[in-house]
Amino acid sequence: MSGDLRLLHVHAHPDDESSKGAASTARYVAEGVEVMVATCTGGERGSILNPKMDRPEVLANITEIRRKEMDAAREILGIRQEWLGWVDSGFPEGDPLPPLPEGCFGALKVEDAAAPLVKLIREFRPQVVTTYDENGGYPHPDHVMCHQISVAAFEAAGDKDAYPELGEPFQPLKLYYHHTFHYERMKALHDAMVARGLESPYAERLKDWKPDPENERRITTRVECAEYFATRDKALLAHATQIDPDGGWFTVPLEVHQAAWPTEDYELARSLVESELPEDDLFAGLR
Repeated sequence: MSGDLRLLHVHAHPDDESSKGAASTARYVAEGVEVMVATCTGGERGSILNPKMDRPEVLANITEIRRKEMDAAREILGIRQEWLGWVDSGFPEGDPLPPLPEGCFGALKVEDAAAPLVKLIREFRPQVVTTYDENGGYPHPDHVMCHQISVAAFEAAGDKDAYPELGEPFQPLKLYYHHTFHYERMKALHDAMVARGLESPYAERLKDWKPDPENERRITTRVECAEYFATRDKALLAHATQIDPDGGWFTVPLEVHQAAWPTEDYELARSLVESELPEDDLFAGLR
């Protein structure tokens, strides 16, 4: 039945689709699932995080470059991708925090920002939608808004009275949140590095990171996808302005990561079908 299954990932910026859930994406594509990524913003205000790309001519053309990077990652992952058309909010810093730029994604009303996503859901008709949790994965205003519009669109897409101008209603059946950078996973990768006599990139972070069993219990679904970690890494590297090939993303060798933590992890936040928890498949209950 995989050929009849459709999966929609909703992400805030180009590169998020490669840093969160990309290996499970590649697995589902290999199984014949049709996968779409909805990218809320163009990443126009994102910092250049790869020192080798931090050049004036790159910054001057950042919008076009990030679109080309997204095209390259899309090809690597074998997915479809659509831009929702909103403008990156940037990451506000300071005390007090400055106001968000006028008209940016994070400053919009949820019902307005959700409209293009409702339209996309009704056109693509995914059974499963993924996004971030209520904290955005981390508190970037675009990630928090991405969560909010995903939840709103999941509910509105099947409601004939909501956004009647945006096409025939369609109700997705399952909504998941990514849980990528959680303590249990970081600790397992750290321990695996130490056991092999290697320097762990997580040592300093774990010193002050207290275990949070309640948060770990939110994970309901672990998708085995270690054989696709290399594809994930290639997709990440396609985002050259954001990913330093010599940086922290690749400190843990591929084979160590595959052995220590071979899954990508999700929280089933909403379901209209029955499935037994814990799950090992985003389409549990649908095939």
